[in-house]
Amino acid sequence: MRFETTIQSPVEVSGTGLHHGVPVHMRMTPAPAGTGIVFRRSDLDFFPIPASWKYVARVIYATSLMRQGVLISTTEHLLSTLYSFGVDNVFIEIDNLEVPILDGSGKPFVELLRQAGLRQLRRKRRYLRIRRPVTVEDGKKRISILPHDAFRLTCDIDFPRPIGKQSLEMEVTPERYAAELSPARTFGFERELDQLRQMGLIRGATLESGVCFTDTGVMNPEGLRFPDECCRHKALDLIGDLALIGRPLLGHVIAERAGHAMHAALVSKIMSDPTLYEVFTFDQLAMRVTEALTV
Repeated sequence: MRFETTIQSPVEVSGTGLHHGVPVHMRMTPAPAGTGIVFRRSDLDFFPIPASWKYVARVIYATSLMRQGVLISTTEHLLSTLYSFGVDNVFIEIDNLEVPILDGSGKPFVELLRQAGLRQLRRKRRYLRIRRPVTVEDGKKRISILPHDAFRLTCDIDFPRPIGKQSLEMEVTPERYAAELSPARTFGFERELDQLRQMGLIRGATLESGVCFTDTGVMNPEGLRFPDECCRHKALDLIGDLALIGRPLLGHVIAERAGHAMHAALVSKIMSDPTLYEVFTFDQLAMRVTEALTV
């Protein structure tokens, strides 16, 4: 895309928060060029919280943002969809502290964006391109990003049976995201439910808002949407956390058993060192590619 975008028309949806179990109404409205993605707590005089790595507060089972003590939780599915569809500027009005989980995937947000439509603005879009490899490790967990001229993901997971090892690799486009990643739902294990609820989590979880695995199979009557739905959902989460960079990313991200905490650590490491990246407009990128092909 050469220019920044926003949505064409306001759209709204109501639902329940996955972890806090609270009812929530969310409304997305167009925003001017240069605004970015900004949450606004409509129950708190529209207090703004930009979707930025600078405001990451918690990364346990979900990504939460906080500014001046005001919280927005479980942002990753919505941000993943906005990022993958190239939405640069939007206000997200929300009347409680958590984005609605809906069916546990990005698909309802894809449908919202298709309903809203996209509008091109007059400001040139600026891309963040990785210049050299960056890696974060924690035991067997690892996430890296390598220089690349597109946004590419490699995602590997390894969970106890019946999930096991799964992997995928893809270049992320709006079309591929909508068809191959957005329907993948969040998931968990039946044996962990009581412990998570004692921790104050998943109070709004049902079989309509995610996939629940037993030791031998799936509790959901309809089964899985993809044989590797868990890996696809982890890729969806990864995109949502990378969206907190605040610019479209050019690089090849390789995630091995990573989760929200490692995603956030990678983003923080990149943004804390300006020598790791460069920022270009679409025209500058096109010129660089043309020069490279003629050498």
